[in-house]
Amino acid sequence: MLPFGIGIPELIIVLVIVIILFGAGRIGKIAGELGQGIREFRQGIKGSDSAESKPSESDLEKGY
Repeated sequence: MLPFGIGIPELIIVLVIVIILFGAGRIGKIAGELGQGIREFRQGIKGSDSAESKPSESDLEKGY
């Protein structure tokens, strides 16, 4: 049993309805864009952590 009381048969029915509504090509495109967004978000998180830990030269000159 999956969360929210949804079983495997109900999940399959929902997936079939989604495929009928959106089509397989559009679902692939949406999934690819979602994956790209998640990757960019993770890179942004990692980039902001490293940027905060290393002060820039302009920050050092200003005395921050």
